[in-house]
Amino acid sequence: MQPAAVTFYPEGAVIYAQGDSAGPLYFVEFGTVRICRMSADGRRQITSFHVAGEVFGFEATGEHDFYAESVDGAGVRVLRSTSGTQPTGSLLLLAVRSLTRTQNHLMVLGRRNASERMAALLLDLNGRQGGGALVHLPMQRNDIADYLGITFETVSRILRCLKDQHIVRLLAVNEIEILDHDALAEMCA
Repeated sequence: MQPAAVTFYPEGAVIYAQGDSAGPLYFVEFGTVRICRMSADGRRQITSFHVAGEVFGFEATGEHDFYAESVDGAGVRVLRSTSGTQPTGSLLLLAVRSLTRTQNHLMVLGRRNASERMAALLLDLNGRQGGGALVHLPMQRNDIADYLGITFETVSRILRCLKDQHIVRLLAVNEIEILDHDALAEMCA
């Protein structure tokens, strides 16, 4: 794959629209990208978040079934194939990782209550951000709600409960410190 120059997308900017022609893949250099789809009744469903070092834009057909937006000001490179349309081993590995994250997300939505969904999201972000005690939340509470299939109010209530139980510390709107990693993991077991 031949990377292009980094393009900066400000917060909320559309990277590609639902129905656009598919083709190149996209590599996140910095920031966060959300992949969304609008339902027939006008509700937004966020299917994934992509952070620095991740690739998105995989499609099975010739057009995008979802749309991609910058969450917090993202730098994105377009990846163009240099050897026809045959995927390389590293590209296949990235696609499989993306598919695995999607499958895990479906399991979280289908088999977990709201608190368990939040715990799973915090652990997922923690792992993708290096596994330290701090979790950076580049997305807003309404994004989290649309991703987890719950309401904005429920997101706030769960975070407050996790704080009151001394499982997390809310350092800022976008920074959470995990105080009891095992307790979060038990919620997801």
